Amino acid sequence: MTHRSTDPAELWQAGWYAPAQRLDSPNFGPRPQGACIDLLVVHSISLPPGQYGGTEVAALFTNQLDWDAHPYFSQIRGLQVSAHFFIRRDGALVQFVSADDRAWHAGQSAYRGRSQCNDDSVGIELEGLEGDVFEDAQYAQLARLCQALKSRYPIAHVAGHEHIAAGRKQDPGPGFDWARLQQALTWPHSYFP
Repeated sequence: MTHRSTDPAELWQAGWYAPAQRLDSPNFGPRPQGACIDLLVVHSISLPPGQYGGTEVAALFTNQLDWDAHPYFSQIRGLQVSAHFFIRRDGALVQFVSADDRAWHAGQSAYRGRSQCNDDSVGIELEGLEGDVFEDAQYAQLARLCQALKSRYPIAHVAGHEHIAAGRKQDPGPGFDWARLQQALTWPHSYFP
């Protein structure tokens, strides 16, 4: 999908980002009244772990995963989760939940003096594995998406799942280049972990 506009009014429609492929997830809810959407949370995911390019992540986020299709899936059977966005290895962008709504990506979490990060964050999943490296196309898409989100919401923090759920989660992990993202965005160092 090609979408060249940088006008926030053209890029966003009720929290849906025009350049993204839309696949609605049932796993979301309203944000608490007065929530300040100021945190972007970077995750990594692949299903089965380490396998890329399939439809399993989208199936998980839309409650359509065949739990018997792979032995690993028995470990996550019945899981109901979502993220706002998913960036594939080739940079393709999929959106599952309106950024105006609360996606189910963070779990038990705390960051910048607040708990329950799902309430006021946008979850961005990168197709990848904890500790593995990510592709140039993913960094480029992530930077564009972060800028677009900042044009609509008062974004002031970017963190990994590992930073908001320390000791419980380790993604995106040591293979993710935070300095590269910061340089691409030219946002203040204080925005980053």
